[in-house]
Amino acid sequence: MPHFAVRYTYDLRADARDHFRTEHRAYLAGLADGGALLGSGPFSTGAAGALIVLRARDEEHVKEMLDADPFQREGLVAETEVRVWEIVLGPWSEA
Repeated sequence: MPHFAVRYTYDLRADARDHFRTEHRAYLAGLADGGALLGSGPFSTGAAGALIVLRARDEEHVKEMLDADPFQREGLVAETEVRVWEIVLGPWSEA
């Protein structure tokens, strides 16, 4: 099953993100429990944002998962970049 690297760039409303963070993380935890989410977390430097690594059948399925994210639902993500990621080495690789 393909892997996808998703980069979120957040808008400037940190207070709104704080308000919805618990719901956002619970949603992502559900994706992890179901096996779709491999890793997720905010960037520590630079523009506010996060990296999310997903396993999904196709990009449309990724879009459906992201659309249900409370941060997306509330318009807190200014930009989303989704890229197919071919993992060659490491514990997430299928080799």
